[in-house]
Amino acid sequence: MFSNKTEFKETFLKRLEMLYGKSFSESSERDHYQTLGNMIREYVSNDWIKTNESYLAGKEKQVYYLSIEYLLGKLLRQNLINLGIEDTVQQGLHELGIDLSELEELEADAGLGNGGLGRLAACFLDSLASLNLPGHGHGIRYKHGLFEQKIVDGYQVELPEQWLRGGNVWEVRKADLAVKIPFWGKVEARTENGRLVFHHLNAETVTAVPHDMPVIGYETKTVNTLRLWNAEPSQFPFHTDILQYKRETEAISEFLYPDDTHDEGKILRLKQQYLLVSASLQSIIKTYRKQHPNMNLFHHHVCIHINDTHPVLAIPELMRILIDEEGFEWERAWHITTNTISYTNHTTLTEALEKWPIRIFQPLLPRIYMIVEEINERFCQQLWEQSPGAWERIGQLAIIADEYVKMAHLAIVGSFSVNGVAKLHTEILKTREMNQFYQLFPEKFNNKTNGIAHRRWLLKANPKLSTLISDAIGTNWATSPNDLTQLLKYQDDPSFLEQLFKIKKENKQTLADIIYSKTGTIVNTDAIFDVQVKRLHAYKRQLLNVLHIMYLYNRIKEDSSFTVVPRVFIFGAKASPGYYYAKKIIKLINTVAEKVNNDPIIGDKMKVIFLENYRVSLAEKVFPASDVSEQISTASKEASGTGNMKFMINGALTLGTLDGANIEIQELVGASNIFIYGLTAEEVLHYYQHGGYQSIEYYHHDSRIRQAVDQLVNEFFPGVHNEFEPIFDSLLEENDQYFVLKDFASYADTHKTVGETFMDQRKWQKMSLINIAHAGYFSSDRTIKEYADNIWGIKPR
Repeated sequence: MFSNKTEFKETFLKRLEMLYGKSFSESSERDHYQTLGNMIREYVSNDWIKTNESYLAGKEKQVYYLSIEYLLGKLLRQNLINLGIEDTVQQGLHELGIDLSELEELEADAGLGNGGLGRLAACFLDSLASLNLPGHGHGIRYKHGLFEQKIVDGYQVELPEQWLRGGNVWEVRKADLAVKIPFWGKVEARTENGRLVFHHLNAETVTAVPHDMPVIGYETKTVNTLRLWNAEPSQFPFHTDILQYKRETEAISEFLYPDDTHDEGKILRLKQQYLLVSASLQSIIKTYRKQHPNMNLFHHHVCIHINDTHPVLAIPELMRILIDEEGFEWERAWHITTNTISYTNHTTLTEALEKWPIRIFQPLLPRIYMIVEEINERFCQQLWEQSPGAWERIGQLAIIADEYVKMAHLAIVGSFSVNGVAKLHTEILKTREMNQFYQLFPEKFNNKTNGIAHRRWLLKANPKLSTLISDAIGTNWATSPNDLTQLLKYQDDPSFLEQLFKIKKENKQTLADIIYSKTGTIVNTDAIFDVQVKRLHAYKRQLLNVLHIMYLYNRIKEDSSFTVVPRVFIFGAKASPGYYYAKKIIKLINTVAEKVNNDPIIGDKMKVIFLENYRVSLAEKVFPASDVSEQISTASKEASGTGNMKFMINGALTLGTLDGANIEIQELVGASNIFIYGLTAEEVLHYYQHGGYQSIEYYHHDSRIRQAVDQLVNEFFPGVHNEFEPIFDSLLEENDQYFVLKDFASYADTHKTVGETFMDQRKWQKMSLINIAHAGYFSSDRTIKEYADNIWGIKPR
């Protein structure tokens, strides 16, 4: 049906009539989108079936990637690109008077993720399929996702993210594969045939129904599966109030990351996590059973990878199945489990390492808690045998301690591999944050620097740049991203650099049009587009960025001779609904924007833009238009970052700290092609360990800092009263935990260098090209090959 545009048009018109019972002239854009989506899904169905059959027939090892979020973005054009039919479809639709880009607008960004963690999972799925590797994703089918962000009077307002309002054309509901998940109740132990057997009684069961989405590889016949679980009421629930049970059940898959400031939210999050792992394991084992007679060699044929700590309950759940359902003794079950599970750690932030109060965990998951307790007892016994009397060490390493279950500890003890996501991050885990575990299990720890789906972030997001690259070095870079280094031969080619400049200017105009349509602000496309788009978190230091903007504003206002290279500062970020401080920063950015953008003295010298509801489809417009990539987290805090890689491959230059993957970017492009400033991770960690930093000294000794910080509370911003006192207090009263004031001078100086460099456009374009040329290393294809070879042990089919 996609072999040529004539055949496509004929099939499209027939399918439209069959689906909707109306003629083309009576049909709507929504009908066209749904028809095309159905055609694509039908087109790949044969390959989808054959892929699964080949995995079963070949009996090769498969990996199952468990993640609480998948930030997929829109799939229509990406699927067309991967299938190699984009031009045929675009031309055929055009001849029917349909614009493919307008159909794309009808597709909602899938509301299944939030930030880098979820986007990484989506990139990994793309690479697994494109590399013909046997790997599938398991997640939750959130009805509303995180939230849709609206900015009202400068404040973030959260609305339900209605991404499923028009259905999801890519999914197939498989009610026949539904499984039961038990909560609450009690566990009874009985001796049967000489062994202790456990029965979970009076449980409240929930039905998990899978919705499968095809994951289409690039120019390959491999179609893997993303299986998303939807929580639905069971037919015969053990519950006295049926309506309450129905509400509580549907809430499990309603929102990503429900607010857990209260017990109700904690229970909901724990339910989500157990539903994900229990449903996934039941499904994985059912597939395994089609190939293998018993579970004894399960770990030889299956690897289950847990993306951060959210799916860690896979460890005790697999133990439960092996012991309670398969009849294994503890030691054999533990051997199988600890050789099946691998774990990625994504943070060095202690507060981000999940832990659950026993008072919630034990009654909600009684059998699972018993198993975790036994794992902890045996682990602590092992520690005691190594170092009798080392109570403090045992307390620090225990899985259950101080009335909490510590999920990261469980993940490390119960898995065979623990990886960080950038060289620095892994070193910090080994030498500091998880040093005691590293001393115990050095063989488990390894690094896998993150990567991005370079095809989406170039081929899809930046087609003009992709065409320029392909015209220069051929098209192999799409499957061999390291071929981008061939671009280095053009670094002194004036014609090529001019084309690079022209494409960037066109992309900036596209974003400028979006900014105008969304905010009413006209921005100068000759200015530096200086961009910080990522989750709003104190350690990511959007505050440092905005304080520097306030400083520039003050200088321009006070000194008519002060010259600044024009800049458009662009922010995009969602703050977690319960994250009070982050929401204050959003208000501050918007308050500064209002002041700067409406000041006639400032004019085109500076504009500040906050892009509402930042998401993948918006990111695809932002990255190609960016000149400067703000990667300014406090050194040691950002595990890796992947936005830095998306900016890089689109030719933006990094302004950042030596943190996360910024370090590896610098290693590749050289210190002269990146703008680095601020404290190193070592210096930051030294301050945390030994003290010695007094933010008040920087406030008193740097007039730029003092003026900007005072403006937070001195009525400089009319009508906001005490709005920014919490920010003021965080910097001075609470001693500036993330070293914003310490790094201010270095940041301001480096910004000056950025401006001076930008004035030499030939030099800037050469630096930009060098970044693009080296960005192939950061393809998720490379990352996934490393996982496949060094952790999962899977091979292409």
